[in-house]
Amino acid sequence: MTEAHDEAGAFRALADPTRRQILEDLRGGELAAGQIASRFAISAPSISRHLGVLKGAGLVTERRDGNRILYTLAEDRLATCIGRFLSAVCPEQIVLRHTTWRPGARSEGS
Repeated sequence: MTEAHDEAGAFRALADPTRRQILEDLRGGELAAGQIASRFAISAPSISRHLGVLKGAGLVTERRDGNRILYTLAEDRLATCIGRFLSAVCPEQIVLRHTTWRPGARSEGS
């Protein structure tokens, strides 16, 4: 699989607002599939399909804990895909991993 094809899958996954919300929900840490589903007004099978797309794109990882499936945000994968795209489109810009808008982030010199 080429990098461009690989990134296209990530961007297709990011195109859906429900999947973007799932990623935002996971930034606080690992969540069980049921916990994720309870945050939405759509069916659990629909959430399961969204999680499958995110997993297929490499944006989340899963692990089993008994009968539960726990999902975690694949931050490095997400940052790599978006960073590679931005580097190609805006090569003169510097993309900082830590910016002042992130909670707890510190700007240079502070």
